[in-house]
Amino acid sequence: MKLLFIACLSPKTGNCTTAQRLSAHIESAGHTCELRDAAEFKSSAEVAVYLNQNPAVKGVIAIHLFKAGRLLLDIQVPFGVVFGGTDINEDVKVEQKRAVMEQVLLQARFAVAFTDKLKEEAEVCLLSQSSKIYVQPQGIKTEAAESFCWEDFLRSSGVNHKELKDLEVFLLVCGLRRVKDPLYLAGAFSAWHSENPRAVLLIIGPKIDPVFTVEVEAVAKRSPGVFLAQERNQEELHAAMSRSVAVVNSSVSEGMSAAILEAMDLRVPVVARDIPGNASVVQHGVNGLLYSSPQEFVHQSRRLLSDKELRERVVANGKHYVEKHHNLAQERETYQKLVLTLL
Repeated sequence: MKLLFIACLSPKTGNCTTAQRLSAHIESAGHTCELRDAAEFKSSAEVAVYLNQNPAVKGVIAIHLFKAGRLLLDIQVPFGVVFGGTDINEDVKVEQKRAVMEQVLLQARFAVAFTDKLKEEAEVCLLSQSSKIYVQPQGIKTEAAESFCWEDFLRSSGVNHKELKDLEVFLLVCGLRRVKDPLYLAGAFSAWHSENPRAVLLIIGPKIDPVFTVEVEAVAKRSPGVFLAQERNQEELHAAMSRSVAVVNSSVSEGMSAAILEAMDLRVPVVARDIPGNASVVQHGVNGLLYSSPQEFVHQSRRLLSDKELRERVVANGKHYVEKHHNLAQERETYQKLVLTLL
């Protein structure tokens, strides 16, 4: 079966990585997926025209109930949807968007939520049938580039400390957009850096929002200890994560952060903002650390640096958690079964 797969495909973003991984799962069962960026279509009418011109396409899968799902309301082929996170956490607060998403969910053959919490929110906010929404956590696979040079990476990011190998690098992995809130910690971290010059915050990710990117660049330039790195490919990013003392999440909203799970898989501690999407993955003091203010972030980070037993515990438990709950083979099996409902 040939499928159209619509998602937000900005390079090196979580949505893009997820779409590529899921389409590979589906294709491994003998189907064909054509990946298209949601931005390529202005309306559902344009998707309908595309499908009329490509009669071999028998079904559609979309990631994000509003951004991609809204493009499916006028089509005549069956479709399934995967929640993105911000659709259920943020877009439902806007009545016009909520009404559209409700219709998308009503017409979909299936929907996938990454967490039980996300499924519960969708059932309440979008009045959906429980039986239609499946819970399948993201499958995780990491691979660090062997040729990656840590010192060159730091220097290219503007870090000029004399002893680069002695730095305590906190890596904040996110696309540069407001919902990821990468500047949330800048002030508190800069103050901490003045006390502990070895501690640095390095922000890395694709420049999704050009206006906001300018703001991030300006704040990083005037905040000692805070740096902005150029985005890297997945293997180089995983290598950088592996060399960091912790991976940081500062988002206002998350469905399920792939960067958190990848850090756990790489045996790197996670320090994440205490929001529902993160708290569904990170158990404070067990497989990572949570914080609810910039000051608490600094406190938890200091604990992590000074308490070897804590560090070893969260790393071991994080690795175990990913192996148990984010198995790639299980994810593959789930999507291969769901695709059959589009026949």
